[in-house]
Amino acid sequence: MRISVAADERVGVAEAIVAELRSRGHDPLPHGALNDDERDDWAWASESAARDVAEGRADQAIVACWTGTGASIAANKVPGVRAALCADAETARGARRWNDANVLALSLRLTSQPLLTEILDGWFAGEPSSEAEDVANFRHVDDIR
Repeated sequence: MRISVAADERVGVAEAIVAELRSRGHDPLPHGALNDDERDDWAWASESAARDVAEGRADQAIVACWTGTGASIAANKVPGVRAALCADAETARGARRWNDANVLALSLRLTSQPLLTEILDGWFAGEPSSEAEDVANFRHVDDIR
């Protein structure tokens, strides 16, 4: 799977995200501080990763900044993106299942290497629900302008 990855700094688990994705057989597309040719500010980096998803260059994305909040806000501004700020595996699993999230937002401050592994396990284990009520919610979110 092609997964866009953005971080505004090379601190915390920023580089570990890319390494972990590669170890799981995914193809990471780096943005921001992870790409020497790009602007590293959180808004620009997160937008680039989110646009990769919205425009079909990536299947999913992971965006990160110090708290994860700015990265998630920037990503969610891109039409077709549903970014979820997750601090644990169960939230990540639920974001995929009940929100059909396609972008995972992480805090570089709070996410340790072991926690990153758990969150990614939950994220990749989660599948969007096919239950009618959940699908109706996905579609409604897509329609909100």
